[in-house]
Amino acid sequence: MMKIRNPYTGIYDYNLKTDTIAEIQDKSKELRNNKKAWQNAGVVYRAQILQKWKKSIEKYEEEIVLALSEDTGRNYISKYEVKGILGMIDGWCYKAPLIMKEIEPRPSVFDPAVKIVEKRVSFDLVGVIGPWNFPITLSLIDTIPALMAGSSVLLKPSEVTPRYLDPLEKSIKEVPELDGVLKLVRGGAEVGKEVVNSTDAICFTGSVATGEHIAMACAKRLIPAFLELGGKDPAIVLEDADLEIATDAVLRSAVGATGQACQSLERIYVQDKIYDDFLKLLIKKAEQATLNTEEKSKGQIGPIIFEKQATAIQDQINDANNKGATVHCGGKIENHNGGLWCRPTVLSNVNHTMNVMSQETFGPLIPVMSFSTIEEAITLANDSEFGLSASLFSSNTDVINKVSFEIEAGAISINDGSLTNRIFDAEKNAFKKSGLNGSRMGDAGLLRFFRKRTLLIQTGKPQSIKDFEEIKL
Repeated sequence: MMKIRNPYTGIYDYNLKTDTIAEIQDKSKELRNNKKAWQNAGVVYRAQILQKWKKSIEKYEEEIVLALSEDTGRNYISKYEVKGILGMIDGWCYKAPLIMKEIEPRPSVFDPAVKIVEKRVSFDLVGVIGPWNFPITLSLIDTIPALMAGSSVLLKPSEVTPRYLDPLEKSIKEVPELDGVLKLVRGGAEVGKEVVNSTDAICFTGSVATGEHIAMACAKRLIPAFLELGGKDPAIVLEDADLEIATDAVLRSAVGATGQACQSLERIYVQDKIYDDFLKLLIKKAEQATLNTEEKSKGQIGPIIFEKQATAIQDQINDANNKGATVHCGGKIENHNGGLWCRPTVLSNVNHTMNVMSQETFGPLIPVMSFSTIEEAITLANDSEFGLSASLFSSNTDVINKVSFEIEAGAISINDGSLTNRIFDAEKNAFKKSGLNGSRMGDAGLLRFFRKRTLLIQTGKPQSIKDFEEIKL
């Protein structure tokens, strides 16, 4: 049994019953037993079952949203998450049959007498380990396409935000065909390890440190690990950018969801000619952002979900202060009736010796640094061990094309920030330590759950041993 903290009140008010190793193994065995029939039933059938699940989620929607709100201390995003899941189901039910059309047989270019017949074979059991910042979205973003591919799924959401699992599980159990191929498990690191040990492919969203452990465990078992890890996303604001647009987008991306998103903008580089104007306008807008401390239904910024993250955020502020940074607004962790908040914190006079410019923050800090040339901006943006995504603000198409393709990141939002949090149909890969293996976006989000089985059909006469008679050189 685990005691779970409520981020809004700071009270440990929920008991999480964790799965035993034996229970996880039993669930894994059941999922494996049911997988073949699930795959053989076909993608159209699977889409019909997921549509039944969608209706079941809608039945429990209010209960799931309320539980997510308790998990995270925020209302709007909780409702947005569930609506997004319903749309995700619809999206994959529409796209999967198109993506999974039979591959036409073809003759080999090396030997036209050999016909190639390719078949997609889904993994038997996919393990999904979700994070705490967007609990249901980032648990089901991998689960739904894996199910549509024909795999069974063993899902372990984060133990930090587990309240929504009960109503979600009720929605699953009301669809017996789905309940046989999708099981939830509850618990911490030990449960996560058993999920890795019990499955054939792993999808993990979370920290680099945990991702590295999972990658090594998967490598030892020779199974794929699809990892979506940390970010330290830069924004480059060029002198011809629209300042209203740029400051709006930077602020929203940096402090939306309290900055608790891997694709949040965490390093802002502004060309020196507009630096002062940009900083002044950004500070003005940041000071106007409000916390939801009085009640969840008012304000724009929720609490810090994970208590340990509050310490990490304050440590970065203190480190920047000690090294000469200027804090223009915010700048400290606030305790309101037991919950922990941080106001949007704009920092200037920052440099790359500071942790706030090198370590992932996962909080509403906005360090702003000036540059003079485009080459300098690119160098600064790429001076990171992370390469998840980035943003670029400019009105010059030629410059946009030049700069964006030199930034070492998987997705570049142009004249906006963090577009990957709502644009799911464009494939992108993480660079550096921000991730590993196939994209969860675009068609690859489904196709990564397949291996190829190929039949090589000889339609002519096979070679004989006589064809290998030695010759003089």
